Amino acid sequence: MSTQTIGLDHQLYNYLLSTSLREPEILQKLRHETASLPQSRMQISPEQGQFMGLLVQLIGAKKTLEVGVFTGYSSLSVALALPEDGKIIAADVSEEFTAVARRYWQKAGVADKIDLRLAPALETLDNLLASGQAETFDFAFIDADKENYDGYYERTLQLIRPGGLIAIDNVLWSGRVADPQIQDENTQIIRNLNKKLHQDERVTLSLLPIGDGLTLALKRR
Repeated sequence: MSTQTIGLDHQLYNYLLSTSLREPEILQKLRHETASLPQSRMQISPEQGQFMGLLVQLIGAKKTLEVGVFTGYSSLSVALALPEDGKIIAADVSEEFTAVARRYWQKAGVADKIDLRLAPALETLDNLLASGQAETFDFAFIDADKENYDGYYERTLQLIRPGGLIAIDNVLWSGRVADPQIQDENTQIIRNLNKKLHQDERVTLSLLPIGDGLTLALKRR
């Protein structure tokens, strides 16, 4: 037994993957293609993708939201876990990276589940609110530019139904959030959001040391 979460060295991490990861071939191919990009660190880990798919199934999600798509690994993980009538509204600004995502969504047969909105994500979220879609989403994943993380959270909280779940990525920021010597803007933004979430009585909270840190915020009724 352990009184705190154990760390994962390379050997133990590989064991975790070998005994728990059930990654479909299409996701594996996408992950390997993305690994060749200079920005490959922006992709979530495979065990996080699998975990998010499990969450979506656990809460019976049908309508979901993604803020930040990159090459589409997270959206594909969620889309594969959604029922046939499930939908994702995905917000991103990059035609280049989302072109990769579209190709894999098509190959996986889930392209009809994903509505990609190529525009600044705050604009997309505001348009969803203006069109009367507040409290209609079951699940949301936030993984985009850090400077707008608080704005994404506040708008997403309005869009999620009571009992719905928000997942926020990069909340441990490669450990930099715990180092008081590091004071760059993005690190401080994430620290401030973590502090805000810790005190936010509108949600039930859990921060998990998976990937680069994943906060789960369940909207209270």
